[in-house]
Amino acid sequence: MSLLGVEIKESPVGDEEFEAMKTFVADYLAASVNNETDGGRMRWYPWHSAEYRYNHILNVTALATRIARREGADVDVTRVAALFHDVAKLSAEQDAHAAVGANIAREFLTTRAEYPPSFVDAVCAAVEDHSFRGDLGELPLETRCLLEADLLDKVGAHGTVLLFLRMGYEAESHMDAAEVAGRVLERGKDVRARVHSDTAEGIAHQRLERVKWFREWLEAEVAGLDDPNADGGGNSNDGEAR
Repeated sequence: MSLLGVEIKESPVGDEEFEAMKTFVADYLAASVNNETDGGRMRWYPWHSAEYRYNHILNVTALATRIARREGADVDVTRVAALFHDVAKLSAEQDAHAAVGANIAREFLTTRAEYPPSFVDAVCAAVEDHSFRGDLGELPLETRCLLEADLLDKVGAHGTVLLFLRMGYEAESHMDAAEVAGRVLERGKDVRARVHSDTAEGIAHQRLERVKWFREWLEAEVAGLDDPNADGGGNSNDGEAR
């Protein structure tokens, strides 16, 4: 279809179809946990639950869609791949979940509707390659948008909360909170250095600033908290009225 000489690409995935995909992924994750007699693989941390994994998938889908739109990628390929990228995370081994997830996506897309083969191939390739550890510039644009979104969901406020949860499960003190926030900052810096698109780099920068501010607030408010930037080991709220 074209309008005034401008090519307009119709979306192959309607709203109802996308909602059906979301329902399938949520149900598949829940079944992955329920089918495990020992409670499922690594279920002792809450973020390895079906609920957390599905929330992570929705976060990544929203981020990947945002990046794809701004970077000129195929939005449908990107958002569908994002939706399926971790569908096998709770049922397959870590080093196999991407390939297994691609197979699940292919079966769903080829049996539930008549999507173009090129669309199905692009989605499945992105799912299979979302754990790629090399230079993101080597990847197709849609795969890169997915991988950037997956990396970004682990930094910022969300990544900080997850590490704080881990603190509690590992019996760490709240006095280690600034150090934990520092870990999120370092992870975020690594992500910012790795992402390729201007959009993803901008999101990474924004999330890093949030974590930096939060750590500074902790250091200013919690008496006795170790402040790595303080001179002489003092606390940044020394001398303030109590």
